[in-house]
Amino acid sequence: MEAEKKVTPAQQEVSKKKKKGKEKEKKTLKQEIMSWIWTILAAFAIAFFIRAFIAEPIRVDGTSMTNTLLDGEIVLVSKLDYRFGDMQRNDIIICRYPGRVNSSVNLGASLSLTNYTLFVKRLVALPGDAVEIKSGHLYVNDELVPDPEKMASIPKDFEKITLGEDQYFVVGDNRRTSHDSRADDVGPISASAIMGKVKCVILPFSNIRGVE
Repeated sequence: MEAEKKVTPAQQEVSKKKKKGKEKEKKTLKQEIMSWIWTILAAFAIAFFIRAFIAEPIRVDGTSMTNTLLDGEIVLVSKLDYRFGDMQRNDIIICRYPGRVNSSVNLGASLSLTNYTLFVKRLVALPGDAVEIKSGHLYVNDELVPDPEKMASIPKDFEKITLGEDQYFVVGDNRRTSHDSRADDVGPISASAIMGKVKCVILPFSNIRGVE
């Protein structure tokens, strides 16, 4: 029969220190993992805040803004311009149209997450303005709005209307192909449908420039 092994006080103290060290190591690893999780969540929150309230990049799809903006270019859209200032005629904007929804997710309790189709257009008339197209040319408040550079006149006339309190008239610079406020299924849009102001082209690098 083996003699019972005696543990000295010094050995007990060493054993306690080892256990504490292992517990501390486990705790430190857990803290490290949680730290990474919170860092990632914070990064997502900051990115969401920037895109929702400050600025975001958006890709131009199609030719409705040729030659001002080209198909495939990435533009930087400011959200701050219209939070601290007014919309101006001739601004290039990102907007959505009535009923144009890419997808919608029902979150319950009368809540839903909606992904709208976005459009890039030029804001040509503001609330209270009179808009018409005659002989293929755009007039705002009876003043001719020149055709964009290298773009032909609008082929179809539009009877004069006066915009209401919350109505904005948008048109693509490529007026022959653009689907915009001239169409019956679009018409004037509201301020809530205007997402931001296009400031510049940021990609491709060879095309970086400001836009007007």
